[in-house]
Amino acid sequence: MRGGIFHDMTARSLLTCSACALALAVPARAAAQFGTAPPPTISTAPPPVTAIDDIRYLSDDRLGGRMTGSAGADSAAAYLAARFEAVGLQPAAGGWFQSFTVAKEAPVAQHAHVGGMRAKNVIGLLPGRDPVLRNETVIVGAHYDHLGLGGFGSLDADSTGQVHNGADDNASGSAMLIRIAEQLAQNPPARTVLFLAFSGEELGLLGSAHYVRNPVYPLSTTMAMINLDMVGRLRNKRLIVYGTGTAKEFPALIDSLNWHAGFDLKAQGDGYGPSDQSSFYAAGRPVLHIFTDLHEDYHRTTDDWEKINLDGFRQVADFTLGLVTALANRPGKLTPVEVRPPPHAAGNTPALTPGYGAYLGTIPDMTDNPGGVRLVGVRAGSPAEKAGLRGDDIITRIGTMDVTDLQAMTDALRSHKPGDTVEIVIRRGSEVTTLKATLGIRGG
Repeated sequence: MRGGIFHDMTARSLLTCSACALALAVPARAAAQFGTAPPPTISTAPPPVTAIDDIRYLSDDRLGGRMTGSAGADSAAAYLAARFEAVGLQPAAGGWFQSFTVAKEAPVAQHAHVGGMRAKNVIGLLPGRDPVLRNETVIVGAHYDHLGLGGFGSLDADSTGQVHNGADDNASGSAMLIRIAEQLAQNPPARTVLFLAFSGEELGLLGSAHYVRNPVYPLSTTMAMINLDMVGRLRNKRLIVYGTGTAKEFPALIDSLNWHAGFDLKAQGDGYGPSDQSSFYAAGRPVLHIFTDLHEDYHRTTDDWEKINLDGFRQVADFTLGLVTALANRPGKLTPVEVRPPPHAAGNTPALTPGYGAYLGTIPDMTDNPGGVRLVGVRAGSPAEKAGLRGDDIITRIGTMDVTDLQAMTDALRSHKPGDTVEIVIRRGSEVTTLKATLGIRGG
């Protein structure tokens, strides 16, 4: 929230660690433009700002978890605008920021107590070099907001009031925007590339939905949207790319890029899902969501910068750079594929960010859908662990509701209250087993 411990926060007061003491290479004129104090004068040129510097800044405790509408989120937005300028991007016609008000009646905003707050997307522009194709755009996006001081959305019990730093979710995606922009600016592609850092994703894709309603360039001339959400924890070279079915040309393009990258690639799905690409797919644009999967620190106080896999981050950034470059230089257009929206599409509560209702404590496998929800693990002390659930179990039913995918599982849990005891049907190897779990309450 605005005020409180963040009331007089400036960029200089935030940047006290040695990596951040560079003042993030923001010139004094940019600092003044974005409403932050200029950096202290230094006698020697600072070293280049690295990806881990960006992630450390955005996930610093003093940004307070970047809850939409907070001063910490405003500092993150100012930082991103300054970094966009530093790597060679231009502001959009309306400036670096696209402001919007969080609707008071939005259900998720009510739970998070941020209705009526002002939020802002950050927009950086890299004009295309081709005199004709520069009128078309490729969008690369990532949300920069997170859960603030816990409560709503947190999967840590009793964590209200504790900073949720969100280093992977999604300081990693925001930092990757900067890396890709820096590389592309050295040799701009034919089409214009828009770099969008969204606010309000954790509250229901609010920032991306606002952009889709108020685009800088017409959506009809937007070739595709590439979303970076949780891209900092690559494990065993496994990379997930959602949305490969949203354009006929995507599967071959992804396969050809991965021939060089060598990921254990899981390419799947339509364009809907619990992140900002859904807003663009609902508006008829082809989309891809780059994702290094869930982990045990998802939506917890332990999602900190020290756990980022920096080598993996670089590999994913290089892969995405190749993808954006190929799309932005492609001679012809893509062929969009339309899929009917599911019940929880863009603008509604995302399936993976329910901060209210009954809590089970499972960690789903996002790469597989074997007629149910496969688990990669369960959280320590959770109702799932107490009930005997474990990794590799496949949940097929909760209570009276079949569980065919993650959305069905979310709906099943939301149909119950904390304290309810429910039967959970699982497949464990070749056996079908029924367990009983007493559901808990999510943080807040």
